[in-house]
Amino acid sequence: MVKPVARINVIPNLPEPLRRLQELAYNLRWAWDHETIALFRRLDRDLWETTGHNPVLTLGTVSQERLDAACEDPSFMAHLQSVCESFDDYMNISNTWFANHYSGQKPVIAYFSMEFGITECLQNYSGGLGVLSGDHLKSASDLGLPLVGVGILYQEGYFQQYLNADGYQQELYPINDYFNMPVILQRNIDGAPMRISVPMPGRELYAQIWKAQVGRVPLFLLDTNIPDNPREEDRNLTDRLYGGDKRTRIRQEILMGIGGIRLLDALGMRPNICHMNEGHSAFLALERIRQLMTERGLTFQQAQEITASSNIFTTHTPVPAGLERFGFDLIDEHFTDYYRSMGLSRDQFIDLGRENMGSYELFSMAVLALKVSAGANGVARLHGDVSRKMWQWVYPQVPEHEVPISSVTNGIHVQTWISNEMRTLLDRYLDPAWRNDEAREELWHGIDNIPDAELWRTHERRRERLVAFTRRRLRSQLEHRGMSQSAVTEADEVLNPDALTIGFARRFATYKRATLLFRDLDRLKRIVNNPDYPVQFIFAGKAHPHDTGGKDLIRYIVNAARDPDLRHAIVFLENYDMNIARHLVQGVDVWLNTPQRPKEASGTSGMKVIYNGGLNCSILDGWWAEAYSADVGWAIGSGEEYNDSEWESQNYIESEAIYNIIEQDIVPLFYERGRDGLPRGWISKVKNSMKTLAPYFNTRRMVQEYTEVFYMPAYGNAKVLTEGKMAEGLAYAAWREKVRSAWRHIQVRSVETPEKQIKVGSEIEISAMIDLGQLTPKDVRVQLYYGNLNTQGYIGDGQAVDMTSNGNNSNGTCKFTGRVTITTSGERGFSVRVLPYHPYLPTSFVPGLITWARM
Repeated sequence: MVKPVARINVIPNLPEPLRRLQELAYNLRWAWDHETIALFRRLDRDLWETTGHNPVLTLGTVSQERLDAACEDPSFMAHLQSVCESFDDYMNISNTWFANHYSGQKPVIAYFSMEFGITECLQNYSGGLGVLSGDHLKSASDLGLPLVGVGILYQEGYFQQYLNADGYQQELYPINDYFNMPVILQRNIDGAPMRISVPMPGRELYAQIWKAQVGRVPLFLLDTNIPDNPREEDRNLTDRLYGGDKRTRIRQEILMGIGGIRLLDALGMRPNICHMNEGHSAFLALERIRQLMTERGLTFQQAQEITASSNIFTTHTPVPAGLERFGFDLIDEHFTDYYRSMGLSRDQFIDLGRENMGSYELFSMAVLALKVSAGANGVARLHGDVSRKMWQWVYPQVPEHEVPISSVTNGIHVQTWISNEMRTLLDRYLDPAWRNDEAREELWHGIDNIPDAELWRTHERRRERLVAFTRRRLRSQLEHRGMSQSAVTEADEVLNPDALTIGFARRFATYKRATLLFRDLDRLKRIVNNPDYPVQFIFAGKAHPHDTGGKDLIRYIVNAARDPDLRHAIVFLENYDMNIARHLVQGVDVWLNTPQRPKEASGTSGMKVIYNGGLNCSILDGWWAEAYSADVGWAIGSGEEYNDSEWESQNYIESEAIYNIIEQDIVPLFYERGRDGLPRGWISKVKNSMKTLAPYFNTRRMVQEYTEVFYMPAYGNAKVLTEGKMAEGLAYAAWREKVRSAWRHIQVRSVETPEKQIKVGSEIEISAMIDLGQLTPKDVRVQLYYGNLNTQGYIGDGQAVDMTSNGNNSNGTCKFTGRVTITTSGERGFSVRVLPYHPYLPTSFVPGLITWARM
């Protein structure tokens, strides 16, 4: 290889009338605007496909003759003008949801994620977490939120999947050419690439900054593959998403967390609010603390209390094994100088993320995120329950259901995932506002106005396109795999465009049980080979490169599909990405999901089916646990949870349930046709699904919820705590320290309870004498806690009622009184607890600060 002595960047030579095509190409709004996509496709349909739907590369490789011809084509120029007018109107931020609801407020909300799935030509994602992050940015753009995304740009992305002749997954890592992708290198005024640095053992790690513009929202991505880093290991740090060992991972997370904050500073965009999408970016909190200590002369404790008020943490992990943890050796290697600079000892720093694993301890990124955040949430209602149970140990003595981790159920960006045909149909019969205000429930009532025949024909066309797409992909796969010519030819005849089509596509992890459908092959063969009521299945998904169990599942399905009785009706599509996902969710009749409950945090692929006229059949886990009702889809089981020792019996029971649902419910409903050939019962279920679920399971509702529940309350608090000379912030930090020091002296001296038996409807009064020590009644929240008693004699999911003080304080002892009306019969238990209280305290449940009355 020859090292260049100079570098130049070659850009497309666009004729003047087409100049704005470049502006459109570099704003990823095109990824969810069907008209802009159609415009680029018109330039060269074949080139659009071969470039992987990449408008930047399309403009750079399309022939000059074709560009000149486009200039002379009145139809193309009119299309370009229409798209530009729509783009300009969209980019105007004066009339957005945020501007109308929060007029005059200008926070900078920084959203950190390890991966972002915006579109398939920007391979910076592995799966659901990245696609959700991308959809979050898109809806933030639609809503006009002053939000900025922060992450890493990976030179090799995740990986490209292909299967060998035995059906075993292999990985390819093609190099991304950033200069032919919709990202722009950020430069200083002198034209040199802008760069930041983060500390590494014995050196600084440098990174340059790329920007992907996502509608109105900028996404900044860090890249270490630059000459400033003399070490190859440093240049390679941003090669692969989720690649390398633990040392690579901690360095990537230092880069994203600490480097992400420094990136925003370099751009003059210091955030008021930081949202950590998973714990990977939790080191950002340390950098925010360090900044405040350095600039304002604060102690670590003061800076931590103030910055925590504006950190938000979203956990996506429902099982402890999936969390990011590091050994203390890696912490010592990478943070010794850093924590010393903040005046912390080793133990004090490790305590921020310490997690006991039984016989040893590790540094947990999730624990760190919980301890430095004002708010935390899971990503579905059930996942909130699971998270509170998982993290109760961080909040000792706090009842499980009150652990301060709420939930914001995930959604999907509708315009990204809805087919053009379905979008056109909805435009015809729904209020036009459905396109940009899809969270309004009344807008979806118009679904009933759509004639059954039109809805059905629209979906049938998408199924036909899915079958044609699948055949093309399968043929290409088999040719690449070196299969026989007869096998390649047969690919043109797999699947039936009129048959009931069921899709299963997701990350191939063992708990997702992709092979559950194959437990009884004879029964499966009867299902797919029914001459009158055929059923067919399309599978897709990647296993992590190190997950041999997931790879074995893929191999099993591929080899099972070679059975002569199955190969016409079961297909596995290689290299699952957003393009394959779109075809699947827009064309399948049923989306199948079979995780082990409660190991699915949310899942969003099934949500995409809703908006395309498909139905869901799933274990009651993740989002489906709150979405399901009998008139919108099918539930596998009734929400049972099994121990690991019951794995085999669970698989048997739930596989039998799947077969029964398909044979007895799904197939009859799909094939029961009237004289006009329409499955009226099926269409009714589809309409119920769309009317009921569409208003809720979208990222517009989700991002609005984050804004109203987390972002803006945090912004209000942070603004007060940091304005001026930070008098409020310093006073709040001093109060936190005072309460922490004095808490051990608090005692519930006595509790006066009513008589042992009362009647339903009675109001009872309970009083307690509380020794507050050096604190006052204004520093605490005293509560009466009551509820049903369980079989062990403990209060179950109790309720709390605030008690009031009479204001008297004799030697630190105060009397508090509370009243409650008992509305049902049975044995009840009562207790009293003391919690800290301050107007700026995001929750009264502070680890270690809770005192209960004792028997």
